[in-house]
Amino acid sequence: MAWFDESVFYHIYPLGLVGAPKKNKYTKPVSRIKEIIPWVDHLVDIGCNALYIGPLFQSVGHGYETTDYKTLDSRLGTNEDLIDFVKYCHKKKVHVIFDGVFNHVGRDFFAFQDVKKNREQSAYKDWFCNVNFNNDNSYHDGFNYDNWGGYDLLVKLNQRNPAVIDYICSVIQYWVDTFDVDGIRLDAADVLDFDFMKALRQQAATIKPDFYLMGEVIHGEYNRWSNPEHLHAVTNYALHKALYSGHNEHNYFEIAHTVKRLNDMGHIRLYNFVDNHDVARIASKLTNPAHLIPVHILLYTLPGVPSIYYGSEWAIEGKKECWSDWNLRPQIDLESMQEIPLTQVISTLGHVRQTTPAISYGEYQELLLTNRQYAYRRGNVVVMVNNDENVAHIDVSVDNGTYTGVLSGQVMEIKDGHMAVDLPACGGEIWLPDREETFEPIDYQVDMPKPEEKTIDLPKEVRQVPYEEMSVEELQACILQKMANNGSVTEQMKQSVLENVYHDSLLNWVKSFR
Repeated sequence: MAWFDESVFYHIYPLGLVGAPKKNKYTKPVSRIKEIIPWVDHLVDIGCNALYIGPLFQSVGHGYETTDYKTLDSRLGTNEDLIDFVKYCHKKKVHVIFDGVFNHVGRDFFAFQDVKKNREQSAYKDWFCNVNFNNDNSYHDGFNYDNWGGYDLLVKLNQRNPAVIDYICSVIQYWVDTFDVDGIRLDAADVLDFDFMKALRQQAATIKPDFYLMGEVIHGEYNRWSNPEHLHAVTNYALHKALYSGHNEHNYFEIAHTVKRLNDMGHIRLYNFVDNHDVARIASKLTNPAHLIPVHILLYTLPGVPSIYYGSEWAIEGKKECWSDWNLRPQIDLESMQEIPLTQVISTLGHVRQTTPAISYGEYQELLLTNRQYAYRRGNVVVMVNNDENVAHIDVSVDNGTYTGVLSGQVMEIKDGHMAVDLPACGGEIWLPDREETFEPIDYQVDMPKPEEKTIDLPKEVRQVPYEEMSVEELQACILQKMANNGSVTEQMKQSVLENVYHDSLLNWVKSFR
């Protein structure tokens, strides 16, 4: 197996972490990347052994509009600074992967500037998709082209052009030769040309043993991308969604169903996460902050490699803003951050993950599943989680032997093939068989701030019209009334209804009642 199969990743968005200016004026380089070196020590301390960092290379703004693939963004420093940074990571036995933004470039990219200057006579006009000199774009260049996401700032590369493929392969070769990088996370891999990805995979196989290609894929059948011909792994957005909604809705069936569906795709490698630089922080998504514990237990033990986004080990919050993701990418002073129970749990999970091959390679087997409790095996390791606000009694069939709980420190001798456990509220446990190592119990059952309750005025009477014609508030009222008809409605149940403001979702929900 490769190094990345046993990795625990730490994810850093460097321009945000160091507080770099949001606009690049291409002035003298400022060596801000040196400020990230202490973070390497930190990520090792919390049990990570791999770093995904990026975007790194010269760009005009957020980093995903690359203007020079072979020069470190001047807001971060010089190439020599990046060389030293990767050397330090390797000294700490941390593998490093960069962001590879190869679907599109910024308008200051040399080939696009040549098209602007020489138009139809440019040798690079076929480097970009559907360049049309009979139309115009939002910058009034006198021609238009395909872009990414509707932004003319992001000019789409023609990945079927052999010259473009050769150029990007030369970039990857340069990154390995110059910076000794260990892999690449391919931005927007779900819209990359498959032959282009195949060429990158062939290039990767020749330049460095176990060079890792991981792709950003949001929707679709992941085995289309993660296979021997294309990418090693893909981002697991399916599990990302299931992890937070499965807790918010007290529905472990959603998580277990997602795992089964992914397993049914065959042998695919997955990059698991609960938040990143594009989505809201997990601490902002969970209705109950105490669920951070079972969420991370699942992150570290379900099939796939786990990743922690910088700052989330301290449960910092962050939500997307209109037209901006900078709130998800904050500057953080490492020395000012204080350890909390979640940080301790993540550190322990990282240590266990690195020292327990069964969690990386062991077959997944479901042992118990209810809305609020979930237990499974990874090889001979037993994992249990509880999303209920009360202690839950769990009894599952396991192999006989001695098991050690990594969060409780408890040691159990199983002789009758049954493991009976009282699982803490909003908690969980990982049971390691025949482990001589002892673990100090972690007291993560602490008072955490409750989310601000959302209240809305529901109509006293609901119009007698088809559900499809009801407003969001009317659908919420109907659901609450149907819940009340079936039994008592708890505050948590009420909150779940009131926080769902999506008409289609509420429509399906209200129709689900008998």
